[in-house]
Amino acid sequence: MAAVATIAPAPSQSRLLLSGNEAVARAVWESGCKVAAAYPGTPSTEILEVLSTYPDIYTEWAVNEKVSMEVALGASMMGARSFCAMKHVGLNVAADPLMTLTLTGTVGGMVIAVADDVGMASSQNEQDSRFYARFAHLPMFEPADSQEAHDMIHLAFAFSEKHQVPVFVRLTARICHVKCVTTVGERMAHEPAGFVKDAARWVMVPAHAKQRLPLLFARDATLREESENSALNVLEAGKDRRVGFVTSGPAYMHVREAFPDAPVLKLGMSNPLPLDKIRQLAGMVDTLIVSEEVEPIVENEIRAAGIAVHGKDILPKIGELAVHVLKPAVNRLLNNEPAEIPAAAAPAVFPRPPTLCAACPHLGIYYTLSQLKNIIVAGDIGCYTLGAGHPWNALDTTICMGAAITVAHGMDKGRGAVDRDKKILAVMGDSTFMHMGMQGLLDATYNNSNITFLLLDNGIVGMTGGQNTPANGLDIRGNPAPRIDFRKLVEALGVKPERVREVDPYELPKLFKAVREETKNEGVSVIIGYRPCVLTDEFKPARAYYVDDDKCTGCGNCIDVGCPAIHVTHREKVVKPSGKEVELAFVRIDPIACTGCALCLQPCAPDAILQTEAPRLVARLHQK
Repeated sequence: MAAVATIAPAPSQSRLLLSGNEAVARAVWESGCKVAAAYPGTPSTEILEVLSTYPDIYTEWAVNEKVSMEVALGASMMGARSFCAMKHVGLNVAADPLMTLTLTGTVGGMVIAVADDVGMASSQNEQDSRFYARFAHLPMFEPADSQEAHDMIHLAFAFSEKHQVPVFVRLTARICHVKCVTTVGERMAHEPAGFVKDAARWVMVPAHAKQRLPLLFARDATLREESENSALNVLEAGKDRRVGFVTSGPAYMHVREAFPDAPVLKLGMSNPLPLDKIRQLAGMVDTLIVSEEVEPIVENEIRAAGIAVHGKDILPKIGELAVHVLKPAVNRLLNNEPAEIPAAAAPAVFPRPPTLCAACPHLGIYYTLSQLKNIIVAGDIGCYTLGAGHPWNALDTTICMGAAITVAHGMDKGRGAVDRDKKILAVMGDSTFMHMGMQGLLDATYNNSNITFLLLDNGIVGMTGGQNTPANGLDIRGNPAPRIDFRKLVEALGVKPERVREVDPYELPKLFKAVREETKNEGVSVIIGYRPCVLTDEFKPARAYYVDDDKCTGCGNCIDVGCPAIHVTHREKVVKPSGKEVELAFVRIDPIACTGCALCLQPCAPDAILQTEAPRLVARLHQK
């Protein structure tokens, strides 16, 4: 493992196989943290999920990342240690309080874990959170594995209290989800000191904020000195002085594997940069290279300091800098070793695009939208984003969480003659609506928009693993909590009671009628579709369906529903009496995958789909 500053051993220690997320959660608990909040988002989700299983710490799923940061800040003001976690795009949501608390500072240790999705495995962009550390003048720690993630959390809390400033701990998907053996300890007591009234510090009106700015810049100088002397920034001498590397996080592991004999400066505290150590490394080697994921942030700062360096001129600006990427690029630069011949391309495999689950309540919504003409559908972030794919192709936009309603509203106000007769709809899930969609609906009603909003309520945060929300009346530990009434909520946000409909997304004729009627009306209307997510305990499967081969005409209507339990067995081309050639698709239904939702039954023209009389094997599987 990479060198890292040591911490005092806990009263008792043990070794566990932990992912980075699990290691962070463990260390937050060990550090005596009192309050932790987050909004689920891959790859950071498991941090709070695991943390909620520990005793003696308050945890909550906040409705968005801004709220989670403000909750953590409030606890810190009381002198308690606090923590919040989010993925990289969530930090955008939390940027508003972030840019003020950098002026107020903190009291109790406050740590912000942000997980970047390098390679965009589950995100709409690949932004680099290290920019925010510079933007907000805040220190940033970057672990390279689970052990460092654990240890750096301890150090971050102590560092935060020493300098009265929040500390970023930047993770990436590789850190979050890869496991390694980690030495852990036990919880240490930390009693909150209590709130001290200080309006000049905590009431950020302009006059007070101006007084805090000089303190921020003075802190910059202190943090820069800390970084130069920090044991987190390790200069590792090497025997091969042809090339040296400045790197951090998982990129360090790749550098060490590709060039084991090269000198390396491993940045554990990557902001502020330890420029003196970087100059020392530059003087030791013939060529200096920055290997960083993903933006050339460190490279540009080194170059601005007058130090010759290579970086994104030889390395890609996207994705992970794994060995097979790093080694050929550096060898080409050195020009005295042949570039490695790329491995043969992987054999083609049958494509497996992401799709909705069998019986997902969103299936009926997207089947209905795919049948409508002359519409524009603004989508959002969640499971239902998959409605953009085959066979529905039902979404026309997806920007960020909560944007569906506001984008639809902007489309309505910006439409010209060519789009005058088109119906504009917004589609958003329950958790996303509570996260950032309520403001959009309020804006649309206040400004007399002409849109229809489909609120897809499945009772959980679906795509990130089924976390509880105010929509299902359970808290993070599964205890009863107040359950939101969406009808009352949207009416409170300005939607007229007669323009709010509640429908069962499994009942296609009623759903289709509701959408057709509401899109014909003027003003804002809301259609709430509720069915529980099929992966929750609330979902109760029924007897499966099967296809009667003697009745099936191969019309393929059931395929358009998009249920993954339906499989095409074979296709046939036939010529109709009109002379037109058509392709028929004959199908079967997987009895294990089918949950008996009956969605496929409704568009079946020849009534060839029947319900089985067999025992509910699938029900028992779902209950497990």
